[in-house]
Amino acid sequence: MYIRCMIPVVLLGGGNLAFHLAQTFAESEEIDLLQVYNRTLANIEEFEKFAPTTDDPEKLVPAAVYIIATSDKAIAELSAKLNDVSGLVVHTSGAMEINILSPKRKGVLYPLQSFTKDKNVNFESIPLCIETEETQDYVLLEKLAKTISTKVYPMTSAQRKKLHIAAVFVNNFVNYMYGMGEQICQDHGIPFEVLLPLIKETAQKMETLTPSQAQTGPASRKDKKTIALHKQELTKEQLTIYNLLSEAILKKNNDGNKL
Repeated sequence: MYIRCMIPVVLLGGGNLAFHLAQTFAESEEIDLLQVYNRTLANIEEFEKFAPTTDDPEKLVPAAVYIIATSDKAIAELSAKLNDVSGLVVHTSGAMEINILSPKRKGVLYPLQSFTKDKNVNFESIPLCIETEETQDYVLLEKLAKTISTKVYPMTSAQRKKLHIAAVFVNNFVNYMYGMGEQICQDHGIPFEVLLPLIKETAQKMETLTPSQAQTGPASRKDKKTIALHKQELTKEQLTIYNLLSEAILKKNNDGNKL
């Protein structure tokens, strides 16, 4: 009779990513979430429904994998408290290199997604970028990653850092643009929901077109008359960003190399 072997995991962190990982691990039939650590127990009270919690790094239980899901600035200090564990220690940062970890067995499990605690996520479709120093550790981390996601990518620290920068452009900066568009709508009594179909259509185009092929708008058309009209309606901050982006698009078009 075949007996499925679960992967014992200890999770360290109490933020949005840690919460969603804890929930996903607790629901998995192939991962045994043994414990959740955070230096402030009050911040992980709701994690108790997933696994026992602790605020004492000396009381961490033995596990195959220890996952540090904290802010980037806390990784090095926290990993130093795990030097004596025998399991694989991984962090979940896109920007930090693998060598920021001090334990002998180290790795990275970086989920490329934006996490909000109250917004449900399905890890199955979230890309997981993984890295280890040793082959046997890679096999273990890949196995863990594939239990929760169908999109697992081997990636070096250098590649992951570039990917993180790209993610800032397509997610964080784009979201700021949404906020700017929302403000313009609010200032003039226009419901922001009017823009939602356009936002969705633009995002869906990325599944079948390149960004260069999907680029539209007055700067792409070299419509300087419309651009001039827009500039008359903008605040100083809006104008600065509008000019920067419009000039970048115009330059790409003039160079024959669209965005």
